[in-house]
Amino acid sequence: MSRLLRSSLVHAAFGFLLMGGWTLWANRAHGLAWVAAIAQGLLSAGLTALLKKTLERLDGRFSGFVALALPPAITAGAILATLTIVHRLIGTPELLATIAFPWTMSTLYAIAYNARLVADRRKTAP
Repeated sequence: MSRLLRSSLVHAAFGFLLMGGWTLWANRAHGLAWVAAIAQGLLSAGLTALLKKTLERLDGRFSGFVALALPPAITAGAILATLTIVHRLIGTPELLATIAFPWTMSTLYAIAYNARLVADRRKTAP
């Protein structure tokens, strides 16, 4: 079970389903916004996998409070920019509502996952 929970594929699939569904709901007043939902699903899948790998690569490069704060801040900024640009380009009707939930969840995920990485590294440090 632990291996399954660490799987980037599982994280990405969960992101696709949850955030694609959210986008359909956020844009429900404009009909079924399938283009936005599929785009958000794909973005969430890809960004979740990239987020996880980025945090793992940044782990150990910083110390103290910076190790807890900087990696999630970096990923949060990059994800916000990506979501904003893509949804503006495809004309998503409810831009703010569409982006708010995925960005908030990915940022919380980044904070929690990074904290776990830092804690695990500190446990194994001499």
